[in-house]
Amino acid sequence: MIRLFLFAALLGMAGCVKAVTSTVGAAANVGAGAVKTTANVSGYVVEASFSGDENENHQGRHDNNPRPFDASRNAMMDVDAALAAAEVNRKNVLLVLGGNWCHDSRGLAAKFEQPELAAVIEDGFVLVWVDVGRRDRNLDVAARFGVIELFGTPTVLVLSPEGMLLNRESVHDWRTADSKPYDETLDYFKRYAAG
Repeated sequence: MIRLFLFAALLGMAGCVKAVTSTVGAAANVGAGAVKTTANVSGYVVEASFSGDENENHQGRHDNNPRPFDASRNAMMDVDAALAAAEVNRKNVLLVLGGNWCHDSRGLAAKFEQPELAAVIEDGFVLVWVDVGRRDRNLDVAARFGVIELFGTPTVLVLSPEGMLLNRESVHDWRTADSKPYDETLDYFKRYAAG
């Protein structure tokens, strides 16, 4: 079976990325399953979908992961409320911009449920899940804190209680959150937890 993951890796792409601008695409029959690829002309995003056992097994690994992103919420109001609560409680704000369609967003949410990391999040942060759709919704939330473009999901912003972005250098590092080692994830959020 053709492995398009190598193609994505060669372009420096990983995580839940979705073409949202002009795309070129190709489809071909390969063996018993069809393979569809879509690539952004600028080379920023690559989307691959497989049919057959490999795709079903991959999706099956994520079926039980949480789906915390709610498109019906007013994200900016949620952020304002989180900043107010953070100031009162002297915690940092943790904004996770992603979508329920994204296995890396859901994988990060599942890691947040692990007892030790859940305690770090509870004690050190006011957590806000911001649904960005397929990077076409609530982008003003990221822009408010100086993040003009989302390269993939999830995108993680850590804010001080005063609203200063604390992790500017690593906001885009979470596009591969599901495959990051748990200990690395735990250490990262421990570093940024208030207190």
